[in-house]
Amino acid sequence: MDFYHWLPPEGVKILLVLFLSFLIGLEREEHKAGNEQYSFGGVRTFPLIGLIGYAIALLSGAQLLPLTVGFAVVAGFLLLSYRHKLAASTSGGITSEMSGLATYLVGALVSHEQYWIATTLSVASMFLLELKVALENLTKRIAPEEILTFTKFLLLTVVILPVLPNQSFGPFEINPFKTWLVVVAVSAVSYGSYVIDRLTKGQGGVVLAAILGGAYSSTVTTVVMARRAAREDRPHLFSGGTLIACGVMYLRLAALLALFNRGLMFTLGPSFLVLAAIAVAAGWLWTRLPDPTTKEIQREFHPRNPLEMRAAFLFALLFVGMLIATHLVVTYLGTAGVYSLAAVMGLADVDPFIMGMTQSAGGITALQVASVAILIAAASNNLVKGIYAYAISNRKTGIQSLCFLAGLAVLGLAPLLWIVR
Repeated sequence: MDFYHWLPPEGVKILLVLFLSFLIGLEREEHKAGNEQYSFGGVRTFPLIGLIGYAIALLSGAQLLPLTVGFAVVAGFLLLSYRHKLAASTSGGITSEMSGLATYLVGALVSHEQYWIATTLSVASMFLLELKVALENLTKRIAPEEILTFTKFLLLTVVILPVLPNQSFGPFEINPFKTWLVVVAVSAVSYGSYVIDRLTKGQGGVVLAAILGGAYSSTVTTVVMARRAAREDRPHLFSGGTLIACGVMYLRLAALLALFNRGLMFTLGPSFLVLAAIAVAAGWLWTRLPDPTTKEIQREFHPRNPLEMRAAFLFALLFVGMLIATHLVVTYLGTAGVYSLAAVMGLADVDPFIMGMTQSAGGITALQVASVAILIAAASNNLVKGIYAYAISNRKTGIQSLCFLAGLAVLGLAPLLWIVR
């Protein structure tokens, strides 16, 4: 326990530099042992580079110029090593040389008492070096369009969102930051469903498709399942799957309410969780009942890329439109107007309206009124989806789906009994 007190402070730093750089060198030594071609460095070279970085940083103090010159000198030697490697083989990589530069920085960071950064840099370097095969195989499994999709997600979240002003503008008090934050949240939920769908690669059948589709868009999933049901004699499977998707919608709404309005979450969250559990459990049990046809059904529906920029901007415009419409309705039509608007919005995508309620609740709209409006919109949407299923699918599946979703709509209004007093 007194070992650290016995050593001088700089001795502890030197030991840490030797330990971290030795680990990187050990990994490179292992790589060199299995490679017949020339490879730079090992268990002696990397600790020496780390000590050089530490010594130069110690001597230069707060001045960056000597440290930078030392970095350039080490980089020059590594460049000579890389040229020699290319002369011996045209397929030589540069990871060992880059590891040498990282080791130099590790020594400098330890000298400046940035222990956590130095350790993290060393561990991250070892992971990247050791997982070469796994990372290269990963690039083969991921399609280029999926990389583009993830880049769009980063564009929405870490590029656009931070630069938007977080203040209200105009008579309707539109906040650009909060508006785009809503877009990011809804897109993130849909993107999560999209990623899981891609990872499962069509496995899991109709039930898993219903769960993922409900997180993506229960309306789209209902229509897709209804079209598939028109070609398959599996009424229990598809009507149960439709009910599952609509139950997952309540989980989606509960998550969004938790993110944007705690008051609404405390009011509606427990009810939404119960509704989701009832719908998902009932739907799953219904899918277990035998159908006239017993052949295995492979899912055909795969969610579209939810991060199309046009779709994101369209959602933002719809959200702003809902904020303005809600403000006007509250001002000129009162509570009855808000409830009527909620019922009408159930005919389409309810996300913009419900997210608009999360922003206006407790402000221009009373919390109770917003809660009732959300319940009405969700129930209206379920009833409309039941009508879609009845109109599109075969008769037996359509009747079952309509009965289930109409029942879910009525059950979804049950919280009104204790919200409205």
